[in-house]
Amino acid sequence: MREFWIEFENSITNVLKEELLRVSKDLCDVIVLSEADIHLGKSYTNLIASPVDGDIQIIEEEMINQIEMLKRQQKILCLKLLVKDRNDEAKAVKAVESGVDYIIVICPNWKIIPLENLIAKTRKKVKLLAEVANAEEAKIAVETLELGVDGVVLKTDNPKEIEATAKVLKNIVSFSLIKEKNRKMELTTVKILNSKQLSMGLRVCIDTCDIMTEGEGMLIGCQSTGLFLIQAEVEENPHVEPRPFRVNAGPISLYILDSDNKTRYLSELKAGDEVLVVNREGYFRKVVIGRLKIERRPLTLIEAEIDGYRIKTIVQNAETVRFVTKDGSISVNELNQDDKVLAYRQLGGRHFGVLVQEESVIER
Repeated sequence: MREFWIEFENSITNVLKEELLRVSKDLCDVIVLSEADIHLGKSYTNLIASPVDGDIQIIEEEMINQIEMLKRQQKILCLKLLVKDRNDEAKAVKAVESGVDYIIVICPNWKIIPLENLIAKTRKKVKLLAEVANAEEAKIAVETLELGVDGVVLKTDNPKEIEATAKVLKNIVSFSLIKEKNRKMELTTVKILNSKQLSMGLRVCIDTCDIMTEGEGMLIGCQSTGLFLIQAEVEENPHVEPRPFRVNAGPISLYILDSDNKTRYLSELKAGDEVLVVNREGYFRKVVIGRLKIERRPLTLIEAEIDGYRIKTIVQNAETVRFVTKDGSISVNELNQDDKVLAYRQLGGRHFGVLVQEESVIER
């Protein structure tokens, strides 16, 4: 979990500062306060960062040469640094070598490249925090260079911005942390009952802004209670090049499992939306949609069974559409009765995509 710090403008009223402190109490890790405002934060459980009398001591650029001396006093130190060019980046590296614990970087002009450089140079040596003005900037900072900064310092006078930024940090996951336990879902094996060729219909190819690998795809189906793992077009074949950015998902009316455990209709998706990519072990990540490709194609109905319950999906009748199994994948044209493929089973109804487990629903 990325650290969430909040800093208040000195010019705002004490009444507003108190309100911001109340909102921040259960959402952030550290409050950055001036010496004059230390007393306001003492009644809250958050750690306090301040130039004096805080749990973490804030130091400015001119104090870099004092870091080693301050560390001998057993202080937790946080350097606040304005980064305008490579010389400032070098100052940050020097501070790391001197033993500073945190660095808050303020990037007034270029916001991405300086963070990329500092993440590469200081990773695992210091906790790097980026000062941000809103939730959108926070999201960029924690995703920069795939790894992201270790946290953000939100400078705001808006309680709603605190809540929005906290939500962003809670949901974010860097590329390197995809296999955390809390980023995994439980997939199950279902037995194929039959397949049936259908006539033409509009099917959706979901082209993403990422690359998927063997065993990765998206969870799609006719019923929200049973979604099949359809593999991306990653397999080599004699006739077309692999398209590892694409999942040939099926007709526009089908469900797809989206973020926050919600379902959406394929017809609702558009460029810029985020969807889940899942692998056969159940690990998942979010990817951005680059385009939807909707065309009229011949279709095939697939029916499977789990614990006496029948689930269905419809896909394009094409060899490149493959269902993920425990140790490989099977083309829709090669599926036979009693073959076993992977699916996601979740009981309950859906209300505008949100799971309502207590609701009974009939889907055929």
